[in-house]
Amino acid sequence: MRRLALIALLPLAALADSANTTSRTLTTLGEGIWEIRHPDAPDGFPQGNTTVIAGDKAVLVVDSCLLPSSAQQDIEQIRKWTQKPVAWLVNTHWHFDHTAGNGAYAAAFPGLQIVAHEETKKMIESFNPGAIARYPGRQQRFEKMLQTGKDQDGKPLSDALRADLKKSLAGLAPVVAEMKGLVQVVPNVVFQHDLRLDLGNREVQVRFLGRGNTAGDTVVWLPREKLLVAGDLLDHPVPYFFGGYPVDLVGTLRRVGELDVQTIVPGHGDVLSGKGYVTQVAAMVAAVNAEVEKELNSGMTKDQVLEAAPKNLPVAVWRGQFAGADQDNLDMFDQSFAGLVKTASNQISVR
Repeated sequence: MRRLALIALLPLAALADSANTTSRTLTTLGEGIWEIRHPDAPDGFPQGNTTVIAGDKAVLVVDSCLLPSSAQQDIEQIRKWTQKPVAWLVNTHWHFDHTAGNGAYAAAFPGLQIVAHEETKKMIESFNPGAIARYPGRQQRFEKMLQTGKDQDGKPLSDALRADLKKSLAGLAPVVAEMKGLVQVVPNVVFQHDLRLDLGNREVQVRFLGRGNTAGDTVVWLPREKLLVAGDLLDHPVPYFFGGYPVDLVGTLRRVGELDVQTIVPGHGDVLSGKGYVTQVAAMVAAVNAEVEKELNSGMTKDQVLEAAPKNLPVAVWRGQFAGADQDNLDMFDQSFAGLVKTASNQISVR
């Protein structure tokens, strides 16, 4: 459902992870460090991972997920893990599946400081309230697509997308009920390059390594623990490429790879060990960027590039590496890869 909703590294052929998440899981990453992976909302909309980092004096949380009910469940769990207050909440980027729970944390922890890159704050403040208010309109849009048999671009619906639309409509009501009246709480601490916090015998670095998924992608780096929380710069097992800045993303991921990182929490998906996945994603994006630029330089239109580029790239190999044999992952990869070619074409054509 994630493909619709967002219109030690194991060998990728053996992945158990999926683009769809059906259960809530808690993972201990070290002393005082935990990751919460949330199930998709009832309508299939994904919920971002949440990471909890506790020091001797205070707690920092990374990303507050989508549903207030899920955020509240996380808060109850945090209070079981530690009696220290949550003093900091970091939004890695503006997408509301990572920020809509901000209000639940602000209500639970008076004095909470919500941190974001300046570009992220701008988008949370300007775009998210309208997007949340428009959420109930998904019902009308999805019903129209099913009636016409065409997607929002006017293309025929695939069987996979048709099934997703039906499943989403079936689970939409409880999500709309939570979204109704939801206030997007905006970050009140803004940074440009980096921010260093001391939670009490635990240093946390909040850093901007470059654009990628959004203009303000933020990572949270624990140098002593060699742990990185990456937000949607990395999603696993299938990367998210429906927007953003693919030209910048390659350099940003390479800067991630320059860190002495051993453990990575992606924006969605299972915790990763090592840098193998970072290298793999960066290599694919770099190859796509190069091919798209070559074709644009040859005089092709962007529409022609969308058709030609996949024919000149090892897409089948990448598809198998990232998606394995899981049909949900395969469907997600197909749509995400098309998004990568389109977004790369758009960004390169205006350089």
